[in-house]
Amino acid sequence: MLVASILKVFFWFGDYYSVALLAQAVLTIGVQFVLLKVALDNRPAPGQKSGVAHIPFSGAEDRLVRPYDFWQWKHTRPYYLFIAYFVGVLSFIHLLTPISNSPTYINSLGYLGLAIEATLPLPQVIANHQSQSCKGFRLSVCAAWILGDVMKLSYFFTSAQVIPWAFRLCAIFQCICDGYLGVQFWLYGSGSGSAGSPQQRLESEIPLEEKDIRMN
Repeated sequence: MLVASILKVFFWFGDYYSVALLAQAVLTIGVQFVLLKVALDNRPAPGQKSGVAHIPFSGAEDRLVRPYDFWQWKHTRPYYLFIAYFVGVLSFIHLLTPISNSPTYINSLGYLGLAIEATLPLPQVIANHQSQSCKGFRLSVCAAWILGDVMKLSYFFTSAQVIPWAFRLCAIFQCICDGYLGVQFWLYGSGSGSAGSPQQRLESEIPLEEKDIRMN
């Protein structure tokens, strides 16, 4: 969200969309910086603990090796340096190069930033599908996401202010992802996820003796 919001801010300098959306992006940057600091201040110390290696911002099942340990650095400084360099490069392009006048470049900023934001639910969707369960993911969070999507789409398609199609298309995709999360709650529930459908879950909950009686 931090990178996506920064891209949306620079997108505004080339495509002067709704000021309300710009304000939202700026506010999100501030909130994400606070969350980043809290996460870094409270992360487990690098090293071994109970035989398990603790790597910042990594899951127990994360088997992918990221180039240069991206966003898994052991020290705090690289996170802020990355953001500073990222903003610096975008500022240099906008202020000192003619590419900032290119509609293709400006639209690329918008679509890239909004695509990052729109695909944020995908890791949760994939995790739920692999485990056949929504355990650990609260239904209230999913409901809030869907409600937010409905309100966002309503604003994008009814507002009299300038709303680029990048916002609308990415919001539609995100709404589909969040809606599918709701479907996963209906399919899997928040249990262990051994069954993949409501009928299978119902059958798995029937005691063995009762199953045998029905089979006879």
